[in-house]
This record gives sequence, structure tokens and C-alpha cells, in this order.
Amino acid sequence: MAHPTRRLVIQRAAATVGAMSVAPQLLAQSAPVRVGYAMARTGPWTGGAQTSQEPNYLLWAEQQNAAGGLDVKGVRRKIELISSDDRSDVETCVRTYQKLMASDKVDLVLAPWGSNANFAVAPLANRLGYPFLAPTALSKRLIEMKLPYFFLMLQQPAPMTNALVDMLKANGCKTLACIYVDDLFGLENYAALKVALQGSGIQMVEDKSYPGGVKDLSPVLRSIKDKNPDAFVGFTYPPDTILASKQAKEVGFNPKFFYASVGTAFPLYKNVMTPAGAEGVLGMGSWNGKTSAGAKAYFDAHVASQKKEPDRWASGACWASLEILTNAVKQVGLERKAIRDYVAGTTHKTILGDIKFTGSENVGTPGTVSQWQNGEFEVVWPQQVATAKLNPAKPAWK
Repeated sequence: MAHPTRRLVIQRAAATVGAMSVAPQLLAQSAPVRVGYAMARTGPWTGGAQTSQEPNYLLWAEQQNAAGGLDVKGVRRKIELISSDDRSDVETCVRTYQKLMASDKVDLVLAPWGSNANFAVAPLANRLGYPFLAPTALSKRLIEMKLPYFFLMLQQPAPMTNALVDMLKANGCKTLACIYVDDLFGLENYAALKVALQGSGIQMVEDKSYPGGVKDLSPVLRSIKDKNPDAFVGFTYPPDTILASKQAKEVGFNPKFFYASVGTAFPLYKNVMTPAGAEGVLGMGSWNGKTSAGAKAYFDAHVASQKKEPDRWASGACWASLEILTNAVKQVGLERKAIRDYVAGTTHKTILGDIKFTGSENVGTPGTVSQWQNGEFEVVWPQQVATAKLNPAKPAWK
């Protein structure tokens, strides 16, 4: 949220400039770039939002302002972040963006957390002509909506599940059980998994959905344990990821491959499970400090500024989205149609490698699988982007 004192300073500076009869264009050049967003600071989305997104937004503004401001076609202008808590509520999120874009008319907007919020806000941003780079949304439906101002940073369900099944098949997996949260994220990933399994020789021996906010997964985990699958796959959110892992340990379910989704890449997962307890667990992840020199520099800067590690999945996508936005503004300024065209038509150099878009989809970043090994979430598949070799047999829970 913008600091009142900062606003007062800006107003006084503007009044002084006006009194000096400086040209209006110079006043515009000295004004801050107003960047708006809504972010979960309370409610069930908070864990993801405060790991993968808001710390990166704060770090970005801090770094840009320390350099004199955001480079707007050669002119440095300080960033003013205008933000509020969406309370993990879709309606609140939509109302906030409506005000930011339609009433406040901020210069730029940054995306909220999660597939559901982005699904609700993306059409509004598109209608009002605001480029929207979403680092935490997975949805084929968002791609199918063909919104020209909307760009998805993460690898989507098909490439992610294709990579997972390819890895399992290559390492002798014959049977698999799946649980998935009953919402857009879970349903789309489960559907993509079923398609990926076709012709793979891997049999799905059980599949169960569960409601968001679930408090007990032990009955379904016991049922799956009785079928003794080679692989367990959970399309889960951070609280469910930790719940499924803890309860799998409690009921003695330790398949050869244990894969969970959102939150597995979080430092919180390693801290809660302990490094030894997390060892061998697979999940959605795409980078770490070994991925590139830029990734290492970003990782170190994040720790220094935010006093905590970024996650090894969406945090990287979030930072890459800010790299793209920064370069766009440097090249074309703040005219939003020009930013949109730059994002759509450019191959972008980022900490994750080259990113390019076909429609709304990032087609530059391959689907990936990561695994906790010796306290680091290593990219293990596909081999051309791996930071470590896959451990093909999860050790016992500790």
C-alpha cells in the first residue's frame, strides 16, 4: 500500500515544479510510475502469494528505485507500488483491479496469485488494455480465451504432465494413483495427466478428487497404499501438499515416486518436512540457483532483501515476468498497446532461459519435474535442463 508520506512528498514536489513553470512533459517525466496489484495477505492463498509473488514485486521495485527508477525509454522514474490485500477472495480481487485500472488509471498492473484469481481478472485487464503477465496461473481455458493482453509465464498442464509421464515411463513405472483438488487447477492437470498416460504403458489404479481446504487425506492415502502403486501424483495446493506428505508418512505409504504440486518447491516444504524427510520427493519446479548466472544473482538478492529464499518454481517465473516488463518499458515506454506488442512479438532473455509466447502461452520453457536432493530442489527432467540426475527410488520417510 502506498505510504501517505510518500504521496505528500510527491504532491509538494509537483507544486514546486509547477511554480517554477517547468514544461508539463518534464513534470510527467519526474512523476513516479504507478504500478498496481492485489495480493493475498490473509486467507488460504497467502502461503503461495507471499512466497512466489509479493516478495518479488517488492524486490523489483527496490532494485529499480535504487538504480534511480524504472527506465522509461531512457528516463528513470521511481516506482510507486499501489497494492492491497485481496483476502484470498475472487470478488475482492476483481473489484480491486477494476478500481486500479478504470478509476485510478495506474500506469501498469502486476498479476494476483493463482489460477482462479487470474481467470477472473484477465478478461477485465484485456478489456481495459492492460498487459498482464501472470506467473502463478495454470489453465488451458485461459489460453483458449485468446486474450491478446494476457500472458501465462508457467508451463501449462499438458507440457508439465507430459514431462512427468515421460520421466516415469523412462524409469520403469507401471502403476500410478492420483489425487487432485476439485477446482480449475486440479481438474485441468488431472485431465492432462489422463491424456499423457495414453499409450504410456502406465496404469492409473486409483484417482480421487478432494475439496479445497481439506483437513484429512489419510483415508484416501490408505486406500491408495493398499493398491501399492509405483507412483503417487497429487495435484495439490501448499497446505494439501504438506498434509498429503505428512499423512503418507503416518500411514506408511512410501511409493517409488511421490509427486506433489504447488508448495513442493517452497522452502517451507523442506523446513516442515525437514531436509531428510523431503529427500526424494518430486514436484512442480523449473529452476534453482544452478540454472543460470542470472538465476543465482536473483536468488542471492532475494535472500538479502526479503530475508528468505524464493521458491524453485513460480518465483522464477515471477522474476522472469518482471524482467520482461522492465525491458518492454525500456524499449517502448508506458504505452500499453506497445508493451503488449513487444511482449507478444519478442523472444525474451530471462533467468529461466529464452521465453516466447504463442498467444497467451509461454512456449519457450519446457515442462519440467524437480526433486528434493540434499536440501535443494533440483530440476531432474528433462535431462537437457536438469541441474541434477533423478533419484529413481524415493528413500523411506524420515
